[in-house]
Amino acid sequence: MNRLYRLSAFVLFLCFITYSVIQWRSKEITDPTVIDQQLEPDFIAESLESSVYNAQGKLSHVIKAQRMEHYAELEFTHFEYPQYTLFPKNNAHSWQITAKEATLYNNNRVILETRVRLVATNKNSLIQEINCKYLELDLNSNIISSNQTVMIQGKDFIMYGSGLIVDLNTRQMTLTEHVQTIYKKDIY
Repeated sequence: MNRLYRLSAFVLFLCFITYSVIQWRSKEITDPTVIDQQLEPDFIAESLESSVYNAQGKLSHVIKAQRMEHYAELEFTHFEYPQYTLFPKNNAHSWQITAKEATLYNNNRVILETRVRLVATNKNSLIQEINCKYLELDLNSNIISSNQTVMIQGKDFIMYGSGLIVDLNTRQMTLTEHVQTIYKKDIY
């Protein structure tokens, strides 16, 4: 009888170990449907146009995009060929930012990448256009920044540098590293 108890205890112990290993291994393998669900957007919009107003009811910015994908679980929205029109708080002239793609995060921070272009809508503005590969935009403060190489086109000049901070509300621009400025004079 003693042998029978030992044999049954050993078989029970072996079953317990086998069951534990199976459970442990199954937890290591992630379910591919869970991963796919996180990577799928919650909704998609084509030819999007949206206007956003501030707490005082004034137009803050307008976003247009060829395509928009919203990921609620990952807390961001991705845009293809976005165009942001920004309206500064001091009723100054608006600015338009375009890019190949952009990502809007829940904290109202936008990362614009590939062929980024910032254009003044005021034809008399000293700075007419800024071109670069990468810009960060804070929609709460209207501050634009980049640590990449930038080209700034203005009235009668083109400036090259890297590192840029632009406050659209105060119309102040800081260029971290100036590389070259080319002055031109239009002949009429």
